[in-house]
Amino acid sequence: MASTVTTKSRGDEAEDQALAYLQAQGLTLVERNYRVARGPGARGAEVDLIMRDNDREGTLVFVEVRVRRDTDHGGAAGSVSRGKQRRCILGARHYLMTLRTLPPCRFDVVAIEGEALNWIPAAFMADD
Repeated sequence: MASTVTTKSRGDEAEDQALAYLQAQGLTLVERNYRVARGPGARGAEVDLIMRDNDREGTLVFVEVRVRRDTDHGGAAGSVSRGKQRRCILGARHYLMTLRTLPPCRFDVVAIEGEALNWIPAAFMADD
């Protein structure tokens, strides 16, 4: 019986690949697939990976992982819409409320297109 590749399984595989890459760059996993429910009829928030940078400040890195087969239609990085950024920011704010002290933070994107992985540190900002 042939295995079926679903969008979910492709996304999970991309997250595994992004996690391994970021760990090889010295980042440490804090949380994976951090989810926040918004309620009926409202989209919740999810942060694919929450990592700790190995910099002096211990920056907390909220990572959005996007995967596309190719670069058509803007590619993986181009698919991180303003709405997707807002949901990631919402998830990050919710997570930060659980901490006693607030570390420096940033929002990264790992864009995977075919075999190419592109890590974009500080890809977007949390605008108030």
